Formats: sequence, C-alpha cells, structure tokens
Amino acid sequence: MKRIAMSLFAVASLLAAAAFAQENVSTLRPTTPLAENGPAAPMPKVENTDIRQVRNYPEQPPLIPHKIDNYQVDKNSNKCLTCHSRAAIGDSQAPMVSITHFMNRDNQFLASVTPRRYFCNQCHVVQTDAKPLVENDFVDVDTVLEYVKSKEEAN
Repeated sequence: MKRIAMSLFAVASLLAAAAFAQENVSTLRPTTPLAENGPAAPMPKVENTDIRQVRNYPEQPPLIPHKIDNYQVDKNSNKCLTCHSRAAIGDSQAPMVSITHFMNRDNQFLASVTPRRYFCNQCHVVQTDAKPLVENDFVDVDTVLEYVKSKEEAN
C-alpha cells in the first residue's frame, strides 16, 4: 500500500511539474504552448557580401561570407574546393583552405585535403542576418586582452 501511495505521489508530482513548466518556463516559442506546433519562423537571409568576417576567438572556423545553396559536398565531390583549393586560388582569389586541412591524424601533411577535413560545412557556416535568440554578453578575445591590459596599467 505504501508503494502504491508513493507511486501515485510521484505521478502527481510529475504532472504538477509539467503543468508548472507549461505556464512558467521561458522558451524560444513564447506565443505557442509547448504541446503545439506554431508557425515556422522566417528563414534568415544569408549575407552574400564576400567580405571575410572577423573571428571572435582563436581557432574559430571562419564563417562563409557567401551563399552555398546547391553546393555539393559529399564523398565524391566538394564544390568548395573549386575556389579554395591550392590549385584554384590563383584564379578565384579566394583564401586557400588552412594548412591544417592537409594534416592527417598523425600530423603528417598530405598532398590533398585530408578526408577528416573534407566536409567543410561540419565546421564552417554561412553568415545570416538572424537576430540572437537569447541575450548574450560574449566579448571577443581582443576585448578581454584590452581589459586585462587596462587593469595592469591601473595597478
């Protein structure tokens, strides 16, 4: 009997928590209840400027500053390398893929892009005009270094 009472209490607690969450948890879908599907948000516009974006931290993969709609990147073909390979950069004037993309797992350099770095959009994404979904107080590394320097100079 005690087990049944505890089980009923647990179920009631879960239902109460779900009801509380439904009414009080902040989500990225503020006007649509969690149990319903609302209208899809409009797709953000891809910035197609060909202007390279500043990186926010060391080793950040560069953003793609142009559209990549219909680019084929699979085991047989990589449209990105049409412009970004060593052989193509003279004509395309695009930046060459990083030398790290030619290193295998043993840090030996290969003549062509290593298979583990071949699928560009695993790390690189297009830049869009999307507004942030949540507030963000991120500061880039240069801002942090300036702050540290100013503190050191003040002391």
